Amino acid sequence: MPPRFVAAGVSDNRDAKRAARDRLIQQREQQKAGERRRRQVIVAGAVVGVLGLAAVIGVIAANAGGSDNAKSASTSGPVVAPAGADAKDKPAIPVGAADAPSTLTVWEDFRCPACAAFENGLRSTIHELENSGQIRVQYHLVTLIDDKTRGGGSLHAANAAGCAQDAGKFSAYHDVLYTNQPDEMDDAYADNAKLLDLAKKVPGLDTPAFRSCVQNGTHNSWVVKSNQAFQAGKFGGTPTVQLNGESIFPAKGNEQITAANLKKWVAQANKGKPAGKASPAS
Repeated sequence: MPPRFVAAGVSDNRDAKRAARDRLIQQREQQKAGERRRRQVIVAGAVVGVLGLAAVIGVIAANAGGSDNAKSASTSGPVVAPAGADAKDKPAIPVGAADAPSTLTVWEDFRCPACAAFENGLRSTIHELENSGQIRVQYHLVTLIDDKTRGGGSLHAANAAGCAQDAGKFSAYHDVLYTNQPDEMDDAYADNAKLLDLAKKVPGLDTPAFRSCVQNGTHNSWVVKSNQAFQAGKFGGTPTVQLNGESIFPAKGNEQITAANLKKWVAQANKGKPAGKASPAS
């Protein structure tokens, strides 16, 4: 078979196409290398960002002390329980009728977002059950977030809540603290001025006696004792919520906690039992 004749123009065209393909392959490889470099830069930046955030959090935690903004009042003094509060092995502030047929036990931290979600979501239901004599709530105040961040807001807010209990205003002030809760990493409640300012939202609470109690940390040691009881109980976290000793947060068995379910569970627990002598939340 005679050799195939290839015109010079055709050969040049094929060479040009090969050269173009080679350039395209080279460009793609360069693009891939560039993408790899960009990803490395992004990852490195993310790592630096995380470390920077950790450093910032460390600075916030380290600076959570100082003058009036953190643990300015001693926690090593005598245990002074708020008026009407339990100061025994598991310090608590009770709300509701003493002879209510069921007890709702709540371990919570005023800086805890999950505690705020629980309180703000079920507040009206809990108050309804308290005021109708169906439940008595035992509030155990905890400083879990302070312990993790070296802050002071959990302690100061709990002390202020104890001071509100002295004035017969615990429930109202407790609710104000949760509806105005700062971000978990913002230790705003370590500043007594903030706590005193929020007291103005509760009629009749902002008095010289309340201010003195807050500023002196009158109930700090009592709060510390409450937190020690929480640690000794080896609870999973806050809030820990129990109805007559049975855990109901975030669920009771296969049922999630809701306003309707809480009412149902209390009704089931109270079946055949008389309501307690109704008393307004203190």
